[in-house]
Amino acid sequence: MIDLPHRLRALRRQQTLSLEQLAQRTGLTKSYLSKLERGLSEPSISTVLRLAEAYGLGVSQLVGSDDAAQEEVVSVVRVADREALQRRGLGSEYHYESLAGRRKVKAMEPFVVHPPREFPDATAVFPHPGEEFLLVLKGAIEVHVGERQFRLETGDSVYFDSELPHRMRTVSRAMAEVLVVAAH
Repeated sequence: MIDLPHRLRALRRQQTLSLEQLAQRTGLTKSYLSKLERGLSEPSISTVLRLAEAYGLGVSQLVGSDDAAQEEVVSVVRVADREALQRRGLGSEYHYESLAGRRKVKAMEPFVVHPPREFPDATAVFPHPGEEFLLVLKGAIEVHVGERQFRLETGDSVYFDSELPHRMRTVSRAMAEVLVVAAH
């Protein structure tokens, strides 16, 4: 069975909603929503319908009880099972591997990147809302963040505001492997 209080709390945080904002979306009281998130109350079907609509989910996605839903709470990804992510357009030369598995509600996006040896385009940068953390697992990279550039070796890391334009490339003989954690 899915941990509904945890799911409700995670969904609200992921969408950066206060209890008051969620109350306005659903027509439910803040105190009732708080009780649901703490597991002190059980929602009626009409409450589940309101919450699913507020989050843009189907009811089964919100309260599903199958094994796939359970995998969302604790997600283990074996190295052999990493899913390759494809990026369309700029940056398609970067190779990404997902580390979050089937977890759908998350505050971070962890993945491994194998950056190309050359920047795909002199003007290609990838700003987006949030923060980002990079840790070089193998090799060495050159990373540009805003107007600054750094050479990072195996074990080195950088943390930055991801709204700054940024990009990276492999500068070692062997292709670099970089753990990237992007937070919304």
